[in-house]
Amino acid sequence: MAQFLQQPPELSDAWHSDLILRQALHHFLGDDVFGAAEAELAAMGRTATSREILDLAARAELEPPVHIPYGTWGHRRDEIRVSDAYLHLGRIGVQAGITSLPYESTAYREKARIVWAGLLALWGPSSALYSCPVAMTDGAARTLLQYGGEEDVEVSARLTSRDPEFAWSSGQWMTETAGGSDLSGTETLAARDHDGAWRLSGTKWFTSATTSEVALTLARPEGSEAGSRGLALFRIHRLNSNGTPNRIIVRRLKDKLGTRALPTAELELQGAIAYPVGDPFAGGGIKKIATMLNITRIHNSLGAAGNLGRGLAWARAFARVREAGGTSLAELPAHRATLTDLAVDYAATLMLSLRCVQLFGRVEYGVADANEVSLLRGLTPVTKLATARWAIAGVTEAMECVGGVGYCEDSTIPALVRNTHVLPIWEGTTNVLALDFLRAATSGALESLLDDAVELAAAAMGLDRLKAAVAAVEDAVVRLRSAGGEASDQASARSLAMGVAKTYACALMCSQAANFSDDSRPAAIAARWAQRGLLSPGPPPDTSFVFDESWHPPERAPTG
Repeated sequence: MAQFLQQPPELSDAWHSDLILRQALHHFLGDDVFGAAEAELAAMGRTATSREILDLAARAELEPPVHIPYGTWGHRRDEIRVSDAYLHLGRIGVQAGITSLPYESTAYREKARIVWAGLLALWGPSSALYSCPVAMTDGAARTLLQYGGEEDVEVSARLTSRDPEFAWSSGQWMTETAGGSDLSGTETLAARDHDGAWRLSGTKWFTSATTSEVALTLARPEGSEAGSRGLALFRIHRLNSNGTPNRIIVRRLKDKLGTRALPTAELELQGAIAYPVGDPFAGGGIKKIATMLNITRIHNSLGAAGNLGRGLAWARAFARVREAGGTSLAELPAHRATLTDLAVDYAATLMLSLRCVQLFGRVEYGVADANEVSLLRGLTPVTKLATARWAIAGVTEAMECVGGVGYCEDSTIPALVRNTHVLPIWEGTTNVLALDFLRAATSGALESLLDDAVELAAAAMGLDRLKAAVAAVEDAVVRLRSAGGEASDQASARSLAMGVAKTYACALMCSQAANFSDDSRPAAIAARWAQRGLLSPGPPPDTSFVFDESWHPPERAPTG
């Protein structure tokens, strides 16, 4: 008797097989811009899940970066070699406009960022995390254009080019052993030498995309005040203008759970030449690099959406070819219910991310009003913290849906799961972002988001199948207003932020369902999201037991 061999699942064209993404983009773009952009998005969809690209991504994961500290004759070299497959994936992204599109003059105008978001959601899961340097390159380009001088503008032209031979990428070197999320602890010093050049000395504990040609970093100029106010922003190049290495020592590459194709290193700056972005003695370094940080947080959210969508695609592909008891998994009620909730999570992640992108595009294009600026300020940390956690749960569920083979490395699904696990850590952990949202709430961002949620949900007021979802949004808004007024302690920050994320996502879904009133699917997604509950439980009432390990068994009376 012939041995049974399972038909392998195959990923379909990433664009045409993803109705949730297509409808979400159509909702935010409108008929005309969607029609103009569809060919570009469809081309990326075909590319992203082609066998060539998937093979390149798999090979890049298997060929991690290698640090070569010394040359043959003992000279310090500090070369980091990455897989040529990883570099090839980067070139494909550059040529497709993954960094350049928002900076180009196109008919998309303020909606260019939304088209760009669609490209990134399709390409990112196939990029072996080349999407990381793309995020920092985008953030660096905008920061240099906003705060820099003529030379900074010249660098930004390289960062936003579609020509792989001319284009540069950028890193973001902020993390230090004393700093972490608290940048006021930055210890890197900036000093001017006899010819007026600035030189940086210090250790950068985590630097991703370390092979990038340029990076933005914080340092404290000699004589400036202590704390965060004295920090300045600098542009630093891996090579000097004459082609010689800058004085940057690679102490070691980080051995990470995931993002294995992406070089991440500890760096020692030993008098490395750097260029201040603006007046270094005016301080404001944290404010300047916050521009970069907010952009990379949006990238992080789109990475969560893309990875969750890819996990769902693998789960659906397997369900179509796998049978249990003579029935396709795609027809089994229990499995369909699981995949449906996974699709609902994906839709929520996309809607939050694209709303963030929509607002950012309007701010970037100079057409946003004050309320939209406030919305973006509150929505960015909320979206980043929520989408990252939803993505981890989703891709893990997708791996389980594929079963034992999905747990094996050669299926490539473990790499997807590992790479998703970095998303709550990059650009601020969940608690860091929740506290950032609390700060935004004090300046009116919470009220702006809740008012907007009510207005968005009201678009679906007349649809019978969405009455429960609209009512759920309205009820959640009332409760969140109360919680926001009382949440003066940090313990409530996470539950408040997550409740806002769930409620605002539901409002966006209701708005989309009203826009697609002739299609029952968006309404079904919104209804299911609301049915699962919009508010998160508050902080635990008793936290005393977490660190208190003092306990002794009770004394027992002697027995006769």
